[in-house]
Amino acid sequence: MTKESIRTDGAKLSIHLQGPEWDGAPAATIGDFSCKTPEAGLQALHQAIERIRSAGIDRIIGPMSGDTWHSYRFVSESDGSAPFLMEPANKPHDPDVFKAAGFAPISSYFSARVPLAQTARSSLTATDAFTVEPWDGTNPEGLFRQVYHLSIKAFARNAFYKPISERDFLAMYMPVVPMLKRELIFFARRLDGSLVGFLFGIPNYAEGPKPKAAILKTYASLERGAGRHLASHFHKSALEQGFDTAIHALIHDDNQSAERSGVEGANVFRRYALFGLRLDA
Repeated sequence: MTKESIRTDGAKLSIHLQGPEWDGAPAATIGDFSCKTPEAGLQALHQAIERIRSAGIDRIIGPMSGDTWHSYRFVSESDGSAPFLMEPANKPHDPDVFKAAGFAPISSYFSARVPLAQTARSSLTATDAFTVEPWDGTNPEGLFRQVYHLSIKAFARNAFYKPISERDFLAMYMPVVPMLKRELIFFARRLDGSLVGFLFGIPNYAEGPKPKAAILKTYASLERGAGRHLASHFHKSALEQGFDTAIHALIHDDNQSAERSGVEGANVFRRYALFGLRLDA
């Protein structure tokens, strides 16, 4: 993934000219944004916009480091609690700098927390369509290969989706292997053994070496109902492992997961925004 960088005395950012599509048209992205002052940030953004315009691209998404596999989104609202592991972070003024440059929100997300003693009590009707099993803790590269191949099928219709190679995917996720806890990772399989869903959970090590919260980081499924069953197994297992809270992380407002999180009684503590700018508007 080729990127260009802009650095000034008070700001920095990256430009990715081959970003994902936005409403069917190619877009560039601006990521890795930081600034000491809003004025410095706005100046750097204007430089980036002119560079992208000169490349003949009229749509820009940000903040996004090239695609949704990498860092993207700004924190837009917060209850002031500490960031959790792998959560986006930015200065409070950063979204306003993008707005001042002409960007507007194009997608919104949230994170919520729920007591495991509450949500782990719920039960689901058994199904014959698939079975749910935890990761056995072996062959982590094989684990992430399975996750990769199901992800590219499950996420292909998501907004701002852009394919990534298996090699690049493994390079991103293999470094987190030492932090994995097999009791928080689950697979859903049909009776023939084919994979139809996965859930990737991880302790919130941002709290320290003995965290009390478990993060439901990512899950995807190709079979109706598999997501609910995966989440149910995650909640119950996290409670058994001594965690007291589940964090439902970085959920799109329009995703079915958002409805499920609300039904389970989770309370939103952070909101995020992704911005876009149309130069032809």
